Amino acid sequence: MLEELKQAVYDANMALPKHGLVTFTWGNASGIDRARGLMVIKPSGVEYEELRPDQLVVLDLDGNKVEGSLNPSSDTQTHLELYRAFPEIGGVVHTHSTFAVGWAQACEDIPCYGTTHADYFYGPIPCSRQLTTEEIEEAYEKNTGRVIIETLQERQIQPMHVPGIVCANHGPFTWGKDAAQAVYHAVVLEEVAKMAFITRGINPQVQSAPQNVQDKHFMRKHGPNAYYGQKKA
Repeated sequence: MLEELKQAVYDANMALPKHGLVTFTWGNASGIDRARGLMVIKPSGVEYEELRPDQLVVLDLDGNKVEGSLNPSSDTQTHLELYRAFPEIGGVVHTHSTFAVGWAQACEDIPCYGTTHADYFYGPIPCSRQLTTEEIEEAYEKNTGRVIIETLQERQIQPMHVPGIVCANHGPFTWGKDAAQAVYHAVVLEEVAKMAFITRGINPQVQSAPQNVQDKHFMRKHGPNAYYGQKKA
């Protein structure tokens, strides 16, 4: 079942250690088949060196296991919340990459200080609020997803304009049109988190890049009249 999607999600998971985004088993990637309403995700706690495509777990959007003998990722409910809330999302990634986690632990947004950031994220990468004790005890992973959704909705952020977030005291989640793009955004988020850390260290009073610069760089890649790259035949 879903062999093509399983391979894509497997490739996405294997790209995480390749890009230095995960240590040990600290991360996961998933993808969704919207037509069938099924999600494929990494099994919980399986070492990347041992992971095989046939070990991936298939679930429906209610979280019921459809295929797979292993337990799905402990972050499954977070992924499911994002898929249910945002139909445009086709892949989700979670890591504990170092610089992104630094901003998450500081409970701060990652500011847009320059054009590298602006090419991919339209404005600061938000940090969610902290979960309450009740939210943690009730359904930690589900409420992690819900607080991500809450953050995007309260700030009126379009998910595909800011395809990532840092969860307070936790770490980053990214997403995209598919699992591969979610990985791509995870790599970019970590790089701009590092750049922002360095920038603030050089100048603690630094201000965000001018809005006209942010607009230009985001829109030339993602706007209605985007002209970056080559036209597809």
